[in-house]
Amino acid sequence: MPSLDALLRSEIEVAAVVTNPDRPAGRGMQLRPSPVKQRALEAGVEVIQPEKVRDPWFHDRLRALAPDLAVVVAYGSILPVSLLEIPPHGFVNVHFSLLPSYRGAAPVQRAILDGRDRTGVSLMVLTQGMDEGPVLARRETDIGPEDTAGAVGERLSRIGAELLVTVAPDYVSGNVAPEPQDDSLATYAPKITPEEARIDWSRPAASIDAQVRAMDPAPGAWTTLDGERLKVWRVKATHGVDLAPGELMASERLIVGTADDELELVDVQLRGKRRMSGSDLARGLRVGPKHHLGS
Repeated sequence: MPSLDALLRSEIEVAAVVTNPDRPAGRGMQLRPSPVKQRALEAGVEVIQPEKVRDPWFHDRLRALAPDLAVVVAYGSILPVSLLEIPPHGFVNVHFSLLPSYRGAAPVQRAILDGRDRTGVSLMVLTQGMDEGPVLARRETDIGPEDTAGAVGERLSRIGAELLVTVAPDYVSGNVAPEPQDDSLATYAPKITPEEARIDWSRPAASIDAQVRAMDPAPGAWTTLDGERLKVWRVKATHGVDLAPGELMASERLIVGTADDELELVDVQLRGKRRMSGSDLARGLRVGPKHHLGS
């Protein structure tokens, strides 16, 4: 949404907005438009919602609009070459990594999992290969010690929006030349699997902390408590307790052992329950130090 807002505020003409079809949502499972669609309609911009990006009518409509350039932000579908070739300057993608690092679906999550303290946005011209196209510009930002994937993604979306409206006109006018990526330096960021979100308490505390932050807001890092899934939303290092990996102590706080140090479970969520503080859950559990997570 920040990229759309930035384009609408700029002097760039937005001919149309392409987004996914309305999906059922809410208790009544009624069709509900996406925020992107709502924002476009409020601005009086045409909205196009193809079921599939290969639909011939969609290609015909894009040709009729005759855009100089198309922009893609988190669309979620692989675009065919026949579509990429319609605008004379192609499609530009706002990608949340410093390409060629972290090509793929989960660049922010993977960067946090890997313990990186820097990431950024790349403005890239789409090609048939996955995130392999030439880059128009990059902007960096820090990953703080308490940053979640959601917080970093939100920051990158704002940086990317500013970069887009600054660089796109210069690219179309020929004042910015695409720079090929060095494929030998490429790393990849595949989609996170549910099993990757499961916490292994035999790993170091810092690694678990990074995992928890990388999985927030989705899919959420998790463990099990008495056989029931428990999502862990925030942890912090603590001292003065000696617990084995996965061993849980619940008194005024929830504290669990890892491979090296102990972690306090600050925010947690039992399946089907609201998110709560670890302290609230600890008062309800009344378990001794021999209780274990993940077993």
